Amino acid sequence: MTHENERELEAELTRLQQEHRDLDAAIDALHQSPAPDLLRLQRLKKRKLLLRDRIAFIEDQITPDIIA
Repeated sequence: MTHENERELEAELTRLQQEHRDLDAAIDALHQSPAPDLLRLQRLKKRKLLLRDRIAFIEDQITPDIIA
């Protein structure tokens, strides 16, 4: 992996982690509302799971495999 590719992945990782935190806050806010929109809540949670999977994939790409 080139240095430029690694920087691009790290930038995407940072962006995805921020979006994941934002979704966390949005989900918490919806839970606190008197009448939460359950469909919207479900969609936000699904998006959050997709982000988590993408974050894990990128972290695996950035972290070198070390054979013990």
